[in-house]
Amino acid sequence: MLESKVSRLLAVVVVCSSFAAASRVPVPRVFIGETDWGTESNAAPAFTPDGKTVFFTHWHDGDGTIMVSHLRGGTWSKPETAPFSGQWRDIEPAMAPDGSYLVFSSNRPAIEGGKAIDGFFQGKIQPGKGGNLWRVNRTANGWGKPTRLPDEVNSNTAVYSPSVARSGNLYFNQSDPVTKKERLCWSKWIDGHYTAPQPVSFDDGETRNFTAAVAPDESFILFSGHRPPSPDHRAVVFVAFAKHHKWQTPIPFKPYLYGEQERLSPDLKTLYFVSDRPRMDAGNPNPNVNAPRKIWQISLRDWTVLGK
Repeated sequence: MLESKVSRLLAVVVVCSSFAAASRVPVPRVFIGETDWGTESNAAPAFTPDGKTVFFTHWHDGDGTIMVSHLRGGTWSKPETAPFSGQWRDIEPAMAPDGSYLVFSSNRPAIEGGKAIDGFFQGKIQPGKGGNLWRVNRTANGWGKPTRLPDEVNSNTAVYSPSVARSGNLYFNQSDPVTKKERLCWSKWIDGHYTAPQPVSFDDGETRNFTAAVAPDESFILFSGHRPPSPDHRAVVFVAFAKHHKWQTPIPFKPYLYGEQERLSPDLKTLYFVSDRPRMDAGNPNPNVNAPRKIWQISLRDWTVLGK
């Protein structure tokens, strides 16, 4: 299977070892669609299986809306508000591998007619910026009406950053009910029901792990982490591989990629992530906090290593 081949490739290229000469290392570049998408921040591109339609978060006035753009004649169209978004703070769309539905995070009230839910992140309550996961199905005529996932998944109002496996299993971030720290969790889809979320095995409750993108077959997972050996525990991109359904120790991409909101192209050959600057200059390691955050991409095909 394609993802198994890519898994083997990643196992070779993403290792804690020295990479080949700098000229051989792929360089991140801004996603070409960003050229005509304005000056504000965008994030979390979710592509349909044919790669010709992308849904993404557009940040504006401190709020988020899911937008959609189409690839026509080699050019991405001017984004429009997704037919299921526009009223609430809808963010972080994630496409099911077969393209039949999307899952996204939203502050929509659990009961129609209610108020936007409050969230919790960055160590404090965030009024009106809560997150529950919602699903919207693709229909013969477009996209249906979003439905809130059950309480087994939405166990609190700080559930964000979903990723969907082919099995139906969900990976996402949620606030720990005791420590209130953000945890990278997963919920299994078994016999038509989701299980109660559990932290992934490498999330020990101390290191920060977030905004994951899982391979369709769950053989590897990409995520951002504030964890060793990232410089000063900055958010850099990590990968962890599964062996017999057990996650191995996460490994950072090298040279480090600074960013979050990881996504994979449908063919698994390109990594997308959001950053204000994906590579830090040695003499100026601090990002520009005032710069807009854009979608960047980098090839996963050309990474080469120099031994183990």
